[in-house]
Amino acid sequence: MRVSTKGQVTIPFDIRDKLGLLPHTEVSMKAKGNLVIIEKKIDASSRGKHILGRIAGKASVKMSTDEIMKITRS
Repeated sequence: MRVSTKGQVTIPFDIRDKLGLLPHTEVSMKAKGNLVIIEKKIDASSRGKHILGRIAGKASVKMSTDEIMKITRS
């Protein structure tokens, strides 16, 4: 594994899969001697805020909540 000219490295799939490191997952890095420790941040609120930020204002149909509920219940 090599560090790119931008300082980037690719975390192997098996490690990403084991730790649940999905795209946009927040991680922290610490140096201990000549080791680098990468930890998944356990802040569910930031992930939720990110997802909500991406979908906010995306609806294109002008329907009331009652109309939507009527459709989903039938």
